[in-house]
Amino acid sequence: MAQTRDDTPLWLFADQLGPATYGGEHAHREVLLVEATSALAKRRYHRQKLHLVLSALRHAAHDLDDRATLLHADTYSDALHQFKRPVLVFEPTSHAAEKFVHRLRNNGLIADILPTPTFALPRKDFQEWAGQRTRFRMEDFYRDQRRRFDVLMEGKDPVGNRWNYDEDNREPPPKKQKTLDVPAPYQPREDDIDEQVRRDLDQMDLDTVGVDGPRLFAVTPAEAKRALTRFVEHRLPAFGRYEDAIMAQDWSMSHSLLSVPLNLGVLHPLDAVEAAEQAYRDNQAPLAAVEGFIRQILGWREYMWHLYWHFGPDYTADNNELNARAPLPDWWADLDADAVTARCLHNALAGVRDRGWNHHIQRLMVLGSHALQRGYRPDELTDWFATAYVDGFRWVMPTNVVGMSQHADGGLLATKPYTSGGAYINKMSDHCGDCAFDPKKRVGDDACPFTAGYWAFTHKHRDLLSRNNRTRRSVSTMDRLTDLEAVLEQESARDRF
Repeated sequence: MAQTRDDTPLWLFADQLGPATYGGEHAHREVLLVEATSALAKRRYHRQKLHLVLSALRHAAHDLDDRATLLHADTYSDALHQFKRPVLVFEPTSHAAEKFVHRLRNNGLIADILPTPTFALPRKDFQEWAGQRTRFRMEDFYRDQRRRFDVLMEGKDPVGNRWNYDEDNREPPPKKQKTLDVPAPYQPREDDIDEQVRRDLDQMDLDTVGVDGPRLFAVTPAEAKRALTRFVEHRLPAFGRYEDAIMAQDWSMSHSLLSVPLNLGVLHPLDAVEAAEQAYRDNQAPLAAVEGFIRQILGWREYMWHLYWHFGPDYTADNNELNARAPLPDWWADLDADAVTARCLHNALAGVRDRGWNHHIQRLMVLGSHALQRGYRPDELTDWFATAYVDGFRWVMPTNVVGMSQHADGGLLATKPYTSGGAYINKMSDHCGDCAFDPKKRVGDDACPFTAGYWAFTHKHRDLLSRNNRTRRSVSTMDRLTDLEAVLEQESARDRF
């Protein structure tokens, strides 16, 4: 910073729009914001995602008032030439953007690149933690994060003498209920800025997926604070028990819906963590729920961010350990949920179509599991998750999809492939009761595509699975199936899901 003039403006990307970037030591700086048409049209984004990004940028410009200059240009480079002054930037959140800002710096358009302040752990500190590790386990990282930030700790020990309450957070949905019956999540009130964004997007006529709809997620620091407060006070107590459950008529259940403001940078992860911990300290929420939420933020989210950088820009392109070559089907890419019969798959796709959002179990154990069983290309799937989801920025999805969901990195990140038959979905959701497919059936017109698909996947990858202590039993069970040949023949020709 010694080389940087004190009056150098600060250029913020659309995922850096909170006080952590423009406050504190930078509170005196002019702020540059850019709407680049080429960036909006670069990929086939969800319509509501584009709305959120533009709304966030324009609300930031409005809230910063005289400090902010919002430029509209075809490209970021055009905007910087139009601005005519070198700017400061924080490290961007993707490999491509990082390469781009270094090129701009070499061309004199950027004065300096600063460490990103929107995550808890600095990148250099993770590099020290990673050291020479060749296998990564989130639990190790998570415990170190708890110690480092003194979260849910009593001296050197975890509160309750347990680090992880995952076993307490796996309850199926309550029976005889259509919804979880918790207070609704915070929903922002749209304003004139949102109305103008909607009109502008209509006029741009971009190639998008999904449908337009009311803005469901916070895009300003003030909205994010209200969303966090409502979650902690009214929804966090019920979060843990049912965080892995799925209910057809309750899309948000007791989830926080904070991934969007977190990924826009308008909510700092440590603020979310501290609010949740305080609820436990004040006896307002049970430890299992609070620990589960904190693990998602301080553990998994931070872990995915840092591994994205650690594994490098070729991680997605270079990893396809299971040789998955099937292209995404049109009904999937187009979010045509009505082309799908299986209720779990239909409901998950409809959620992406209607809101650009599902919770983590629908992503992993419905959509991800289906893609894994059917061998969809992990690079195409990664791009789809990053563009069809409103919280899917470029850094978020490679490790989540390639490493966790599709096991395409051969176990570098996860210890086993995450897939299951219909029995898991039947236990953890209310979808199977009136579905056209029977989760107990492997063969026949009403055979569940997840149940039959699980055994077809196990057969295809039996050598890999038999060498893994966590999946060896599945291979042994498959070898005892008397109808395996019929299952394999049926699934090789299946075109209805």
